[in-house]
Amino acid sequence: MGMYQSIGTASANAVDRLMAALVSGLELEFGRGAGEALAHRFLEAEEADFCWDARIEERWIGAYERTDGEEFELDRIAICGRLDGKWFCATMIVDGDGQAHGMVGCRQFTSRVRARDAMLHAH
Repeated sequence: MGMYQSIGTASANAVDRLMAALVSGLELEFGRGAGEALAHRFLEAEEADFCWDARIEERWIGAYERTDGEEFELDRIAICGRLDGKWFCATMIVDGDGQAHGMVGCRQFTSRVRARDAMLHAH
């Protein structure tokens, strides 16, 4: 059984504004046309953190089974949100302090309804 929570840490408009500001700042620094490409590089390099921060809803799936013998526990959390104008559903690995440690998978969707449905059915 999973717990579902609408958290609203970032609205879709706020995340879109964040991307626009990132692109704008990079264009000021590196020139027109370079900002968008560099912003996408930043997204690729830090995808798990960006997705975690852009989540709108989350659902606890269960404990993450570790094989490396670490002493702290991690959880699997299904999230949905919007990043760079696209809706997504992802499965995150998160510690007890709410810090993302990685992303197991991420799929993009054409609507919030489809992304939310995928989150609710993730296992």
